[in-house]
Amino acid sequence: MSLSEHWERHAADWTRWAREPDHDSYWRFHRERFFELLPPPGRLTLDVGCGEGRLARDLKECGHHVRAFDASPSLVEAARTADPSLDVRQADAAALPVEDGASDLVVSFMVLMDLDDLAGVVRESARVLEAGGRFCIAITHPINSAGDFEAKEPDSAFVIKESYFEQRRRDLRAERDGLTMPFVDLHRPLQDYGAALERAGLLIERIREIPDDEDPPQRESQLRWQRLPLFLHLRAVKL
Repeated sequence: MSLSEHWERHAADWTRWAREPDHDSYWRFHRERFFELLPPPGRLTLDVGCGEGRLARDLKECGHHVRAFDASPSLVEAARTADPSLDVRQADAAALPVEDGASDLVVSFMVLMDLDDLAGVVRESARVLEAGGRFCIAITHPINSAGDFEAKEPDSAFVIKESYFEQRRRDLRAERDGLTMPFVDLHRPLQDYGAALERAGLLIERIREIPDDEDPPQRESQLRWQRLPLFLHLRAVKL
């Protein structure tokens, strides 16, 4: 099963998971840290890989003129149902129905590690950006996806058993507060993301490494992730 097929199959699971108030890191700290990276609203913000639409709705609330895209028909329908006024379209992230240079901001929040064609998606995002436009992304930090903690205690050892440099698929199952979500993504080393940006003519402006620094933590197991980054935020400019 391809990554896109996985997300379509589990669209209902993800919609329930993503919309549960204060359930995951988006609500608790991740959203605010990502918005710190974004430039002010401009003429057109594209949300590439919008899922059920929570980021697009928040961007709209902050004054962005948003057009959102996802390959999953079910997630597109969920996003449209949540806000019928939101411009949400079904499209492959590597083949957006957008004119060259039409946007001054493209965001891709927790998406690139869930796509097979990293280079194609980054290249397409650069195509639809105007010169000087920004591409802002959030991904699972490659250190996070490279290994795992041996236990849940705060001082547990973090172990990387396989090569950090080799791309590999990860199948994960998260269970929390009565909700279950099977996640599938691709571990890639940081240099793969950097190379895709470089080839697309995008220059990195800012990098932020995001730990689980919620204070106070909801669970003791979160304390492990104060020592290592959970997520990576990056802002690049089109040359």
